[in-house]
Amino acid sequence: MSSEQITRDIIKQRKKIRESISEKRRVHFMRYLSWRFKRLGDSWRKPKGIDAKMRLQRKGYPPIVKVGYKNKNAIRGLHPSGLIPMVISNKKDLELLSPNAHIIYIASSVGLKKRVELLKAAKERGFRVANGGIYGL
Repeated sequence: MSSEQITRDIIKQRKKIRESISEKRRVHFMRYLSWRFKRLGDSWRKPKGIDAKMRLQRKGYPPIVKVGYKNKNAIRGLHPSGLIPMVISNKKDLELLSPNAHIIYIASSVGLKKRVELLKAAKERGFRVANGGIYGL
């Protein structure tokens, strides 16, 4: 089986899983007491207080992050497009990848001049660049 076929299968599997979990059933992990205090954002923080009801997993409190909510191995870590993300820093890294299976990120340590060269090379080979930015040509 080719890498393109495997990628297509993974994308179909991911889409099926996403559709099977409706928006109502998908778990949204909340920060403890963020519903009570405006100054606390919604972003997840693990409850650590000795009396925190959420840490004790009491009824009526939001769920906490646990290993059971993890995605399947086949789709974990993929870009939302279903492609495998790879960080590159030179043209040599680009030669090892397939445009049908990978989406590329250009490393933050790469300067502007080299970044523009990499973007041109990626575009010629048909790659999608996730962080092309204003230099996305």
